[in-house]
Formats: sequence, C-alpha cells, structure tokens
Amino acid sequence: MALPTRGRVIVETTAGEIDIELWSKETPKACRNFLALAMEGYYDGVIFHRIVPGFLVQTGDRTGTGGGGESFYGEPFEDEIHPRLRFAHRGIVAMANNGTKNSNDSQFFITLDRADELHGKHTLFGRVMGDTVYSTCYQHHILSQLITVSQMS
Repeated sequence: MALPTRGRVIVETTAGEIDIELWSKETPKACRNFLALAMEGYYDGVIFHRIVPGFLVQTGDRTGTGGGGESFYGEPFEDEIHPRLRFAHRGIVAMANNGTKNSNDSQFFITLDRADELHGKHTLFGRVMGDTVYSTCYQHHILSQLITVSQMS
C-alpha cells in the first residue's frame, strides 16, 4: 500500500487538540514523512521540547532534548521551499532543521506569530486550523505536553 501524502491530522495534547491541514501538493516529501511517522506512532507521547512565547513551539524529538530525530526515509531529506508558502502569519507548520540545508527529519514546529526571518530556511508543510494552540500558548505560556496524532484523512 502506498503511503498517503495528503491529509488533515488532529494532534491530541494534554492542552487540547491541534487541527493541522497538510500542504501535500507543494511539499509531498515532508507530508509523506510526517504522515508515515504519525502512522507508525513515532510522535505518540513526544513532548514539545522548545517553547518560545510569541514565536514558536517545537516537537518531534523522541529524546525530548531537541538533539534527536529520525526521518521516515532513513536519512535527513531535502528542503522543499515553495515560493508561495511563507511565514506570513501564525499557525504555520514547518520542518525544523539543524541550521543546514536538507537536514529535515522528524522535528517540526508551529509558529505563534508572523516569522519573516524564517523564509527560505524551513520547509512549510501545513497550517493550524482553529485557535487551540494559540489560546494555550499565548494566554498561559504552556504547551510542554504530550502529543499523539490520532486522525488522518
């Protein structure tokens, strides 16, 4: 069976659900990586290890330190920078990297505000639908919670 490259996922956290729409047409490798890891249960129980109020929350590292991560492809995969996708508003979901090109693995982040300084440096692969993540992070500055991907379409 071929792995899906598109979908919508519900990320269940102890702080509430985060509904994410994936942009598979523009970033198929990143979406496939994310969905495959989610289907394998890779993200189950993984904490948000990096929380920067007003900027972003980051997760996807099983070690919980920000120093780990694995790609579905067995090695880091290349960036998919699309000219129409930009960090122009909050709620952008993008691959985290180690600061070098083509170093994507399992880690991803969600922006909490506009982040122009990230343009061209990270693969954007989705957006948050709704406001759950913002009310949790903005008002209480918490989201260091567990994450479980529970639904795909």
